[in-house]
Amino acid sequence: MKKIIHVDMDCYYAAVEMRDFPEYRGKPLAVGGSRERRGVISTCNYEARKFGVHSAMATGYALKLCPQLILLPGRMELYKAISQQIRAIFQRYTNKIEPLSLDEAFLDVSACDLYQGSATLIAEAIRRDIWAETELTASAGVAPVKFLAKVASELNKPNGQFVITPEQLPHFIAQLPLHKIPGVGKVTASRLAQMQLYTCADVQRFPEYKLVEIFGKFGHILHQRAFGIDDRELTPYRPRKSVGVETTLARDIFNLEQCRQVMQGLIKELAGRLQRHTHERQIGKLVVKLKFADFRQTTIESRASTLSPQMLDSLLAQALQRAEGRGIRLVGIAAGLVTNHTGDSSAYEQQLTLNI
Repeated sequence: MKKIIHVDMDCYYAAVEMRDFPEYRGKPLAVGGSRERRGVISTCNYEARKFGVHSAMATGYALKLCPQLILLPGRMELYKAISQQIRAIFQRYTNKIEPLSLDEAFLDVSACDLYQGSATLIAEAIRRDIWAETELTASAGVAPVKFLAKVASELNKPNGQFVITPEQLPHFIAQLPLHKIPGVGKVTASRLAQMQLYTCADVQRFPEYKLVEIFGKFGHILHQRAFGIDDRELTPYRPRKSVGVETTLARDIFNLEQCRQVMQGLIKELAGRLQRHTHERQIGKLVVKLKFADFRQTTIESRASTLSPQMLDSLLAQALQRAEGRGIRLVGIAAGLVTNHTGDSSAYEQQLTLNI
């Protein structure tokens, strides 16, 4: 039986700012883009969350919910440097590390003999080390499988941990609400509720073939998760799936020529970023993304082997046809990457967001 730990830093960006600027402690604080540039919240502290503020929320709306919100632009280079410190702490305990972002990672400590091999004590030690060396708190989940370790890390936040032992797993999983399973979003949870499926115990009694008929491959995955099955190994290295840039506009734009002007700058930015990746990977597709004034968005893509402005222009024109009179608040482009020797593009995606 594996021993998996999911470590998740508590309100990471905001916590760094509160560490460095003690006057912010105890006050609602968020890191994100400005209201004037129609930015979004990257993260916020727990005081801000009491007002309903959360990550990915439009900054303007967050300030309506919490007028006294302290908004900071963020210091990404510092966040990256501290993340490397934290990664070095992980490596004292295991080399099987799967980073999910700057502030969270899976660790497989099955072969670690420190603390007599107790994953519970190892998780506690990692959290102590992080606090001692960075003055930041982390929460952790411990379980025999990946997805339950992630679920567990949310249960005693902030600055806590939750352990699911192999003996406890059947009882824990039976009571687990389906919306807690990674991959079950609001739409899927709503469809499951319409089928009278609310917990893993409900799915355990439901025929798997019917789930597959309705949800396809995910139906099989959901059935497995309902029994606590997750055979996925940790993936220490995930090649980038795509490289993209996008910009949230200060004011809505409405026509193709305006969108073209915005995209010209994005193409230059994307070309620079691609230089760092295409020596090992080749372009497999191009993607254009538009977000409309009502916050709905659309993407359109096509196979391509080069960063072709003509192809992107064609995709932009097709995407704009879906606006149906709505203004455009965001324009984004991306290049999907494939490995030169396998053509595999199933990997980690990261985008650079610009605000102008």
